Amino acid sequence: MHSPEIIKGGIYSDNRGELLYNNDFDLSTIKRMYIIKHPDKSVVRAWQGHQQEHKYFKCIKGSFVVAWKKIDDFTNPSDNNKAEYTILSESENNVLSIPSGFANGLKALESDSEIMVFSDYKLGESLDDKIRFDKDLWFDWGAFK
Repeated sequence: MHSPEIIKGGIYSDNRGELLYNNDFDLSTIKRMYIIKHPDKSVVRAWQGHQQEHKYFKCIKGSFVVAWKKIDDFTNPSDNNKAEYTILSESENNVLSIPSGFANGLKALESDSEIMVFSDYKLGESLDDKIRFDKDLWFDWGAFK
């Protein structure tokens, strides 16, 4: 079982502009991608758990708090451990990897923020694997305004 991790990217600048790169992000298992747009900072998208699916998150505009929680029992998860989190920002070219066995959630920290999500599951496979939990479990989203 893997743990969530940040895959560090970089930005190269010269007189021609900027080149954003993430040479350590292996896309060989990716089957789909999509973009989530948050027009304001009040929306919380949480919690979606995946027993098999691996997700990757890359902020492309603004910034997001992205949280994750290891799920011990997908039918009746415990409250033992609080969620962990990181901030993803367009000013950093990082990708957050959240493997199977975790629930994830996110909230924009700036209006009109956008986050790109990559998945190793096709849409139909993902829908069969997705388990939703109440957004108020495990994390204080209100601490991020």
